[in-house]
Amino acid sequence: MSNPCIICVAITGSLPRKEDNPAVPITVAEQIESTQAAFEAGASIAHCHVRNDDQTPSSDPEKFGRLMEGLKKHCPGMIIQLSTGGRSGAGEARGGMLPLAPDMASLSVGSNNFPTRVYENPPQLVQWLADEMRTYAVKPEIEAFDLSHIHQAVALAEQGSITSPLYVQFVMGVKNSMPADKPTFDFYIETLKRLAPDAQWCGAGIGANQYVVNEWAIAAGGHTRTGLEDNVRLDRDTLAPSNAALVERAVALCEKYQRPVATWQQARHILGLKQSY
Repeated sequence: MSNPCIICVAITGSLPRKEDNPAVPITVAEQIESTQAAFEAGASIAHCHVRNDDQTPSSDPEKFGRLMEGLKKHCPGMIIQLSTGGRSGAGEARGGMLPLAPDMASLSVGSNNFPTRVYENPPQLVQWLADEMRTYAVKPEIEAFDLSHIHQAVALAEQGSITSPLYVQFVMGVKNSMPADKPTFDFYIETLKRLAPDAQWCGAGIGANQYVVNEWAIAAGGHTRTGLEDNVRLDRDTLAPSNAALVERAVALCEKYQRPVATWQQARHILGLKQSY
């Protein structure tokens, strides 16, 4: 199999803390350093959140701006993808950084259950985020926590709210949401290919499911996501020493399945993004 595999590194997220793993990068400086190592290890997309000094999640555009500036300097060419996720803010505050015009931003197109709460993505907010992304030429990464989210993404593309070809990430293993189930994963791929034949897709597994979904995605010819946001361990007894270590594990899977790791230039070409800043 010769098609390049794009590796996305989710460097921080909203939940992991230093108490869970000291390697979790919290400050902007830590995030830049951790991302640079992951970039050099083979990641071509950085999925980014920002935090407050007390480690709580933030949606502060100023923090995102400083992070983007540092990543452009130290990881030249890497695709910068900012999170509009719901843990870091409410309502339109979740998209307050979109005027910074990152390469990409996450877009959840429907609601679902999380471990202790409902992850609310009401239609009017989804539409507003999609409109903002079109205004600032930001490519959405559709976060599919449920099968219905694939159908909704296709509907948004058909009505012109988001631009085709789609890039859809299957998120599996969140408690109370879609489990990491191989027949379901296979059906996701089949459904997306049927509804949007030109779409690209990525697989992300949460916690112990990370490595499992990495392997499924790479073996099936898709792209994959790793990083400390989703999983702070190499195994039950071993903390991951860095984001780069988790990227290296995905790179090894690419070698196992004879998939070249996409360079940032190849990743930008695959996703239809401009080649340089």
